[in-house]
Amino acid sequence: MKASDLTASSASHSRTLTALFLAVAMAAVVGSALGFEHIGGYIPCALCLEQRIPYYIGAPLMLVAAILSKAGGPSWAVRGLLAIGGLLMLYGLALGVYHSGVEWHWWEGPASCATSADAVTTDAGSLLGDLSSKKPPSCDAAALRVLGLSFAGWNVLASAALAAIAFRGAR
Repeated sequence: MKASDLTASSASHSRTLTALFLAVAMAAVVGSALGFEHIGGYIPCALCLEQRIPYYIGAPLMLVAAILSKAGGPSWAVRGLLAIGGLLMLYGLALGVYHSGVEWHWWEGPASCATSADAVTTDAGSLLGDLSSKKPPSCDAAALRVLGLSFAGWNVLASAALAAIAFRGAR
């Protein structure tokens, strides 16, 4: 086997592992957000929900990249998918920075985020009535801060790290 074949094989294996790592990491990030919502009772605001979109798209896309790479698909396609994953994470980072700025009152948020939420319904009988009366929480109030960062702030860090990994894998 030639040295160039070994290098290409090693690069392909590295891209497979990178794509698989990104798929799992993106799923873990959005899974954590869903856990805080459904288990912890933290109701997401409109900006919180929007920040999940890059993960919903990115995790399966990275899984496709891993499968394509493992199956010996074209290197340009795998690298392109990794680059798209990096761009999705940059979009997530921008959304996180915007939302963090709204929470810190550095700038105004969207008008649709100006309401405050009522308590979560625990009675199944009043669920239908609550669907039309409950309002999402305000985007300018962090539901929780851990080590000084809100969920949006932690999303900035996660998105930046995942973008860097994706772009490195695309090179």
